[in-house]
Amino acid sequence: MKLAAIDIGSNAVRCQISTALNQNGKVIFKRLEYIRYPMRLGDDVFSQGFISEGKVQKFMKLLHAFQLLLDVHEVDHYMICATSAMRSSQNAAEVLQRVRETLGLEIQVIDGDAEADLVNRVIASFLDERNYLHIDVGGGSTEFNIYVNREKVACQSFEQGSIRHMQGRDSTVLWNSMRQWIEGNAKKFNLTRAIGTGGNINKLFEMAGKTKGKPFFRKQIEEVVSRIALMSLEERLTDLLLNPDRADVILPAAEIYLSAMKWAKLECMLVPNVGLKDGMLHALYERHHPQHFTISSIN
Repeated sequence: MKLAAIDIGSNAVRCQISTALNQNGKVIFKRLEYIRYPMRLGDDVFSQGFISEGKVQKFMKLLHAFQLLLDVHEVDHYMICATSAMRSSQNAAEVLQRVRETLGLEIQVIDGDAEADLVNRVIASFLDERNYLHIDVGGGSTEFNIYVNREKVACQSFEQGSIRHMQGRDSTVLWNSMRQWIEGNAKKFNLTRAIGTGGNINKLFEMAGKTKGKPFFRKQIEEVVSRIALMSLEERLTDLLLNPDRADVILPAAEIYLSAMKWAKLECMLVPNVGLKDGMLHALYERHHPQHFTISSIN
């Protein structure tokens, strides 16, 4: 069975097509296609409150391209979700209607809790008996989840992400709210380790030369961040070969990850390199094959 997930984020739009394989009662997702396009809906929405006509037209073309790709792969089921930028856009309803009428595609605009629940589907398999703070930083929002004995016991979404922070679209009140929530729950649940998801923490992990499955220590994150901070935007593009839409937001995102770890007094983080699109694939499989939902891994 072929499944597809299209994740419309504030910074980028991602499309992943995978084959779900049932191996002795365990489901493995074999990735067939993965495309990430830096649409940057958040640039418009967080600065002017709506998605500009030029960006809407480009967005329509991108979705049409993805639609053709799904057709070529003969995808059985798909899901399209939009997050913070679309939630905040004044003309979101109009954009969604144009997509519906022109392409026949239905986009689900999900809130922070729904976003966290989808990511939770893939995070659980990476946890052990320790108590975790999950930090998921996107372009427009950040989700925090607390896990105790592999069970989620608390969660909170904040309209604070890498693009909002870069644009200065945050406030001392918001930062204080995040800090109070984390400090209170860290003490209540005796947190011992962080787990980080999102494109920026994945890139920092890669830049640090870390091996998959190994912990990423806060000191190591700070060292990579310090190295990036000394470079101009042009040097990040030419020397580090960062994509333009990564080069400018990676430091604002890192500040959120590091602040959360400091507030929770955590020294290390797991970086499993999974995210919303993976949770969407899980949800699709469970919806269409409810009798088989033990999922062992994603490739």
